[in-house]
Amino acid sequence: MPTQLSPYLSYDGNCADAMRFYAELFGAKLEALITFGQMPQDMPCPPGGEHRVMHAHLVHPGFSLMAGDTPPGMAYRGIQGAMMAISFDEPAEAQRVFAALSQGGTVTMPLAETFWAQTFGMVTDRFGTPWGINGGPKAMPAAPAQG
Repeated sequence: MPTQLSPYLSYDGNCADAMRFYAELFGAKLEALITFGQMPQDMPCPPGGEHRVMHAHLVHPGFSLMAGDTPPGMAYRGIQGAMMAISFDEPAEAQRVFAALSQGGTVTMPLAETFWAQTFGMVTDRFGTPWGINGGPKAMPAAPAQG
């Protein structure tokens, strides 16, 4: 199997809703959605965690996304210091996704043209996931040679 880097997001009881939303939004397949209550008998479920998601896995031809709810008794601190960056060939698709993620969320940078894309914006969706949405990439200068 080739090496693949996949984000693993943490939620506070709304992981199932978030992953179902992302599956529909991106036309992806939700391959796994396992709650703590569905764990094998030899791995007891934390009290109060029966309906919290232990592991979710979303698969799309262009990416893979994994997530889970924090276990009961573990402090949830939100998603900090990172954002999900996604790029689309067409600005219209970036606009569609940005609009969907903005519903009930917080726009931190409205869509606008940048030097790297015809459109770019940042939003934290209603599930608390920060996103950077790119549409219509522009040519970038080559990185300097390492020496």
